[in-house]
Amino acid sequence: MKDLPDGNRTPVIDTSVHIFFRSNDDMRSFLKEPFKSRGIPDAEMDWYGAPGGEYVKGARGPHRGYPGSDPDFVGQQLFGERGVDVAVLHPMTRGVLPDRHLDTAVLSAHNDMMVTRWLDTGTYHERFRGTLRVNPDDISGALREIDRLGDHPRIVQLGIPLQSREVYGKPQFWPLWEAAAAANLPVATHIETGESIGYPPTPSGHTRTYEQYYGFMGLNYIYHLMNMIAEGVFERYPNLKFVWGDGGADMLTPFTWRMDTFGRPHLEQTPWAPRIPSDYLPGHIYFVHATIDGPGDAPFAAEWLDFTGKDDMVMFGSSYPHWHSGDIDTLPAALTAEQREKLCWRNAARLYSIDIDAVTAVG
Repeated sequence: MKDLPDGNRTPVIDTSVHIFFRSNDDMRSFLKEPFKSRGIPDAEMDWYGAPGGEYVKGARGPHRGYPGSDPDFVGQQLFGERGVDVAVLHPMTRGVLPDRHLDTAVLSAHNDMMVTRWLDTGTYHERFRGTLRVNPDDISGALREIDRLGDHPRIVQLGIPLQSREVYGKPQFWPLWEAAAAANLPVATHIETGESIGYPPTPSGHTRTYEQYYGFMGLNYIYHLMNMIAEGVFERYPNLKFVWGDGGADMLTPFTWRMDTFGRPHLEQTPWAPRIPSDYLPGHIYFVHATIDGPGDAPFAAEWLDFTGKDDMVMFGSSYPHWHSGDIDTLPAALTAEQREKLCWRNAARLYSIDIDAVTAVG
């Protein structure tokens, strides 16, 4: 529970906690041949490095381990110091690899590490939830991974990279979305770390600086989302839910207005998606919301969050241990009590079927 400035307390579900292996050798210990001895990129994206360093101060802990690799230390920082009640883990891997089979093996190793160290054992394992990493460039491998671990009681979503060769509404991805909907697992899309294929962050190519890179990358969530709506993905799979895991809600409203304005008079041309685009947002679309999203601590923040029904879509995520990690203390003061409650825990509890009363009672 988190103490608020007004004297009230609120539960907190942190929907974006990034976890890593302790080292490259540690990762290889979870791999088998022929992949164990392959060349695999590092975990950090050196071609767009954050100017002040990738991680928050103190994230390495007393033993100077890799940030986000020690379940006890991460649990202490989140649950003991930040007032978090439940943390949804998102394993950060090595980027989009050219060899889809190697990529699937690396993702599977991260899943095994998460399950064995974070979800099944440890001081805080009952308060962690997991993201099962799957490879959308290897559909058969992704489906095998869902069959292998998708029914684990603490795995609450699938995880795929934002960076992709194609937008996610294309038919080659549909078997994966069908499997996700059938398993009742939301799909979380997140900017992938790792020194691998360097897809440009804009349709016109690479930017010059990290600030431009990070500022523009959120647009790719909107490209994927609007393509999925236009291709009728949510009409085809009415139970499918998508989480855009690294911001982007602040771009949703203007793009939705634009799509609706064009879409209304032309619905007869898209019988596979017969409703206006904004009709597909409720119940399907969620955004992880952090300190760098939206208008900041502005007096109109509540009105802004209400546009396009965003207050039912946003979920707090700290992005711990990355440099922009924040907590709910930095949320705009102008938010209503109901909006703050939805953002801090209620939307996430509904999406991930988390019994927050049971968790806070144990915590």
